[in-house]
Amino acid sequence: MTRLLPQSLFGQTVLILLAGLIVSHAVGSWIYTADRQQAVRAVGGFATAQRIANLSRLVQDTPREARQRIVAALSDQSFRVSLSAHAPAMPAVEDDDASAAEAIREFLVEQLSLGTARRPRVRASSSTGGPPFGPRHMMGHGPMMHGFGFAAFRGLQVSIPLADGQWLSFATELPAGGPAYSGRFLLSMGVMALIILAVSVWAVRRVTAPLGSLAAAAERLGNDVNAPPLPESGTIETQAAARAFNGMQTRLRNLIENRTRLLAAISHDLRTPLTLLRLRTETVENKEERDKMLATIAEMDTLVGTTLQFARDDSASEPRKQVDLTAVVQSVVDEMTDVGLPVRMQPAASILYRCQPAALKRAVRNLLDNAVKYGKAGSAEIRVAARAVEIDIDDDGPGIPEAELVRVLEPFYRLEESRNRETGGVGLGLAITNSIVQAHGGKLTLGNRPGGGLRASIVLPSMDQSRQNTNRAAA
Repeated sequence: MTRLLPQSLFGQTVLILLAGLIVSHAVGSWIYTADRQQAVRAVGGFATAQRIANLSRLVQDTPREARQRIVAALSDQSFRVSLSAHAPAMPAVEDDDASAAEAIREFLVEQLSLGTARRPRVRASSSTGGPPFGPRHMMGHGPMMHGFGFAAFRGLQVSIPLADGQWLSFATELPAGGPAYSGRFLLSMGVMALIILAVSVWAVRRVTAPLGSLAAAAERLGNDVNAPPLPESGTIETQAAARAFNGMQTRLRNLIENRTRLLAAISHDLRTPLTLLRLRTETVENKEERDKMLATIAEMDTLVGTTLQFARDDSASEPRKQVDLTAVVQSVVDEMTDVGLPVRMQPAASILYRCQPAALKRAVRNLLDNAVKYGKAGSAEIRVAARAVEIDIDDDGPGIPEAELVRVLEPFYRLEESRNRETGGVGLGLAITNSIVQAHGGKLTLGNRPGGGLRASIVLPSMDQSRQNTNRAAA
């Protein structure tokens, strides 16, 4: 069941509003229908009572010998009128209709000026299926109308004593409320529901949109700590969240800058004694020992320089532009081939991509360099996959143990068994490459090929997906 429910805050909020709209319309329709039936019966009841009073006056003023003809002319199937010499038998009034019958009786006494000796007989029969509740008053429709309880009955029987002893009887039914839901009523309810739903969707979208911007800004911050700050707009809570996010971004930027300055200072301070050591080593007479000492000093100098470069992360400041990514990879392969390194590239079509070309070129070079150093030869292949661009670098080496495939991406981590100091490097090549790929919103993965060798895969988001992320961030 939960799988059918929307997972986004926008979808869940709209669903709640829609459920409330449906319930409120259903209850409102029921109340409207019940009130409409009561109003129709009240108006019809007043008109019926007024008609009975008027006809009673007419028959009363008519000569006795002409009354039967008038009564016969007034009677029809829905409104039956009869004249008798004796009071007609009438069942006892039901308790639920006693107040309605008494109200009609008082109305007729007042209209016909009947004395206490000439009390009309009234019976109000219970309705079938009528509303079980409702107002018992109808103000403003005529004398005594506020005392009628027409909402509780439909059938009406009235017997009025005339001055000469005859009884004039009436039997009728109050009009029904009609169809509960007419076409116009349903159309009006549907139009109102659509208007309310449209306004609700607009309002919910306006309120929840900053959350999408916050998520896009967080993703952008993960790729670039120097990304522009989040606009502090929207509701008070949204402004507070944006303010806190921007403050966090500022603190992170300051932390990284302080770390870079610290490493730069350490690098500067270390290179001075390294230079002195190199000068003093030159005076060592034993050539073998001198070469070993110079190699150690060179390794230390390389370690310091590479560490500083990794901390600075120069790729983050490079502007992005649209380039032929296939040509970028091919240029790295051509440069390495020109110096005699065993690398090659599979033929591929041009792929236009917006990126930091120098940074991606460095990432590909690092992977191909590792393939040559530790896997004898390297092969590059680029292709467009589902919503992504993939760059695979294969080698012919022994591969990496499965338990170490993730750890080798960590800074300064090296596999001493197969990639020792004799081959050069300080364990930052893959870490730098991983940092560059992540800055482009991609992912670097390592895996052993079934036929032997290692495959390093760079998966970059497609241009459409990157554009959507940019648009969400801008919104």
